[in-house]
Amino acid sequence: MSVRNTRSSSARNNPTNSRSSRRRTLVTILVLFAVIAVFLVRLVDIQVVQADSLTKDSVGNRSVGQVVYGSRGEIVDTNGVVLAGTVMRYNITMSPVNATPFKRTVDGKKVEISVADAAAEIGAATGQTGDAILLTISTALEANAEANFAYIAQKVDVDVLRAVQNLHIPWTYSENSPSRVYPNGAVAGNMLGYLSGEGVPQAGLESGQHACLASTNGKETYEKGADGVRIPGSSVTSTAAVDGGDVVTTIDSDLQWFVQQTLAARAQETGAAWATAVVLDAKTGKLLAVADYPSVDPNNVGGTENPEDRGSRAFTQSFEPGSTFKALTAASVLDSGVATLQTGIVAPYRYLPANGANINDSHSHPDQNMTLTGVLIDSSNTGMSKFGEKLTDQQRYDYMKAFGVGTPTETGFPREDGGILHPVDEWDNQTSYATMFGQGLTTSALQVASIYQTIANDGVRMPVQLVEGCRQADGTMTNVPDATGTRVLSETAANETSDVLEMVYQKSWVQSKWNIPGYRVAAKTGTAQMPDGKGGYSNGYLVSVSGFAPADDPQYVVSVNIADPVKLNTSAAPAPVFQEIMSQVLKKYRAVPSGATAPDLPSTW
Repeated sequence: MSVRNTRSSSARNNPTNSRSSRRRTLVTILVLFAVIAVFLVRLVDIQVVQADSLTKDSVGNRSVGQVVYGSRGEIVDTNGVVLAGTVMRYNITMSPVNATPFKRTVDGKKVEISVADAAAEIGAATGQTGDAILLTISTALEANAEANFAYIAQKVDVDVLRAVQNLHIPWTYSENSPSRVYPNGAVAGNMLGYLSGEGVPQAGLESGQHACLASTNGKETYEKGADGVRIPGSSVTSTAAVDGGDVVTTIDSDLQWFVQQTLAARAQETGAAWATAVVLDAKTGKLLAVADYPSVDPNNVGGTENPEDRGSRAFTQSFEPGSTFKALTAASVLDSGVATLQTGIVAPYRYLPANGANINDSHSHPDQNMTLTGVLIDSSNTGMSKFGEKLTDQQRYDYMKAFGVGTPTETGFPREDGGILHPVDEWDNQTSYATMFGQGLTTSALQVASIYQTIANDGVRMPVQLVEGCRQADGTMTNVPDATGTRVLSETAANETSDVLEMVYQKSWVQSKWNIPGYRVAAKTGTAQMPDGKGGYSNGYLVSVSGFAPADDPQYVVSVNIADPVKLNTSAAPAPVFQEIMSQVLKKYRAVPSGATAPDLPSTW
């Protein structure tokens, strides 16, 4: 009690201490108010006065835009087999400005990893050197001291991606990058085309069907921290990516492989400069296979050195067809009614018509009494001239145009060659006759196949079709081509021409090389001189065979062209290819063997 009283009495008796305490309290309160006032002023300045400008600046620092790639559409065969597709690859990126040392836990201890050590680790994962990574960083920073983006590696597979991610380097990132692949290698590579390293279509269907295949990229943003590291879960897609459509072709990839292999083997065996083979559905005009030799693997375009071998000559290169074209002249003569299968002419070795032209056959012979059948069996130029001159030049020109000569087919293939068919008023005396037997004009391999399709299909020419259409994500098909046929010949004339071609198949000197047991076949060989590039002819020949089967109910057309086969420069070069391909086609599609016997037409009179 006495102690408490003493203290109380002391406090009451010391007024100086009391006033000092009150002053300290007052000063403290004033200081607090001053600090609060400063904070309030600064807060108003930040949130009101400078709000707009600071917001703009901060967004640039924390929000990062990134492309979201759409997937390019597939190119598929008629059965849905993928010929060209897209697989996911990845770009490894980094933030150069944030490329600084960082801590990593190793054996329970925090270890500092230098930029040089991190670069070496990245290089080991991506197949580069550490110095190369450091150079990428320094180059980016030299260009922009605040550089926040640079590529480390592009289009790597998932194994490389995971290897880099497992390093847990805070200033490295990744982005999806769809890449083009061709699962079947060189199969149909001549038609597919390819893309540049930047993804730009360069040739073939990739180029011609780009409007269908092309995707639309989207955009997403994400937030990053002060250290430049992406904040997990911060992605926001502002624009969705749209995948491309799928191009559905008429090609049968299994048959395409067989045709390519068969053609390449024969071309190499005969020392050919190049060769083509076309398989066409006789009823629909759909291309089932189009092979070229040499050809290209779109996965390795650089492996095909000659640029001319990276596409399809069947579409883009025309040539004088030679004697396979005689079927068109014969059909025109029969359709117009100026001659019948019984009409006879005298075919000399050399024919000098009144207009001053000079026509001769490939071998010397006495005058021969021939029917139209005999002319085609013997492949007589003079005999065909005697029949062809029964029509006017304009009539023959009109028939040729109706068959599609001089005009690109309906496939829409890039840079397709329509051939050369000059107007009648530009023909000289020799051209007037040469066009009767496949010279003085040029055709593509597709056009020759289309000529035989027209004859096989009772005289109705179908549009040549390579693409069924563009299949959208919901399964609907757009850009479906017109499949309306056009009558070129009467059914009677077409069937009579078919009968003549059957006789050619049976009586030709290469009959043993193209015989297909169990089926009636209509076919014709051809031999044409090749141009020398100087307005004349070289010593080389283009040898060919075109035909269809079964002749009693035509289903399929096969046309083979071999250019300058130096080891066998005759129709014996393509005949075995025709036989092998047509046999495979008939077997694959289970064509019914022929029942009725082939016609027996007189070749002489």
